[in-house]
Amino acid sequence: MVHQTISTSSARAPKASSKIRLMNRLLNWVTTIVIVGTLAGCASAPWPPAGRAPDSRARTPTTDSAMGPAVLQARSRWTPVAWSDLPGLQEDPLHEAWNAWLKSCERPGPVFAPLCNEVRLLSISSVEEQRAWMMARLQPYRVEALQGGDEGLLTGYYEPVLEASRQPTAGFSVPLYQPPPTLGQRKPWYSRQEIDTLPEVQALLRGRTIAYLADPIDALTLQIQGSGRIRISEADGTQRLVRLAFAGSNDQPYRSVGRWLLDQGAVRDASWPGIKAWLAANPTRVNELLWSNPRVVFFREEALPELDAAFGPRGAQGVPLTPGRSIAVDPGSIPYGTPVWLASSGPQVQLQKLVLAQDTGSAITGAVRADYFAGWGSGAAELAGRLKQPLRLWVLWPK
Repeated sequence: MVHQTISTSSARAPKASSKIRLMNRLLNWVTTIVIVGTLAGCASAPWPPAGRAPDSRARTPTTDSAMGPAVLQARSRWTPVAWSDLPGLQEDPLHEAWNAWLKSCERPGPVFAPLCNEVRLLSISSVEEQRAWMMARLQPYRVEALQGGDEGLLTGYYEPVLEASRQPTAGFSVPLYQPPPTLGQRKPWYSRQEIDTLPEVQALLRGRTIAYLADPIDALTLQIQGSGRIRISEADGTQRLVRLAFAGSNDQPYRSVGRWLLDQGAVRDASWPGIKAWLAANPTRVNELLWSNPRVVFFREEALPELDAAFGPRGAQGVPLTPGRSIAVDPGSIPYGTPVWLASSGPQVQLQKLVLAQDTGSAITGAVRADYFAGWGSGAAELAGRLKQPLRLWVLWPK
């Protein structure tokens, strides 16, 4: 949210007038190119219908020497393209992404920092003015693998919302831990099975419990997502909604419990709903499933005031995530804070929109790879749990 303050102080009046003049110049300049941007976007490439993967062979790459050469990153190649190559460019309500862009401007990298004053001013502009500004100031690049190919994978993640107890009870007995003091002294630290079974490891974690959950699968989900909201019942009966943020891990490898079930032929549906259905039918094998993933995440408790509750947890860029407009990427392919055009068509959702690269994850590796932040609550959990579909990405880089 952008706050505007009008001061009656004569000492502040010149500064306010300067801002107004800057705003007027920017809006006048943007207005002159709205028509050009609109005409350029009319040739946007169509996106395949739901359930059909995009066919790169059917597209003729749009390149022009005037756009400049391809740009090599550590894990990707960026090929310059025309704005008309971006599917859905004219349909996206860009103002929904502007809050995410404003968050990135709280901790911008050196490339995007010079644009942040203009980004802030444009937060109260029309979608047409925002689009025209982007087309004038930024160059789109198609993200490709170094070995070739511009299609990848989109998955989703979310912020769980769970009930918890500050004290262990018969109904709440699954602990969530702060990092142990000895965490950095041994790498990797003890595995999930060793943490659950070895008395000497449990002794190292004594006094480090933040709260207790009722379901070990919910605890695993929270660790996989990396953060979450928990409503804690205190010893005096009061309740508090807090956020648990990522504070470290045991440095053990992450192994998917869904993949473990698929490899055994135990399930065909390895989504979270499918995993929970299998567990309901096989309650004696809970630990076996949990211990197949040796990685454990430790948390820190954070207050959750009303303003912070409107956004997600802080991502790897260090800014709060925006539901539907933040993605996790491989930073070796796309730097944090980069605006990205995302296109994905599949059975779960159709996406053609502006997003910001603001996070990463241990499973998010490769050139055309993204994890879509769906938000929090049951709807976000359902989408994130099932999202796995084709993906194309374009970075929007300053000219």
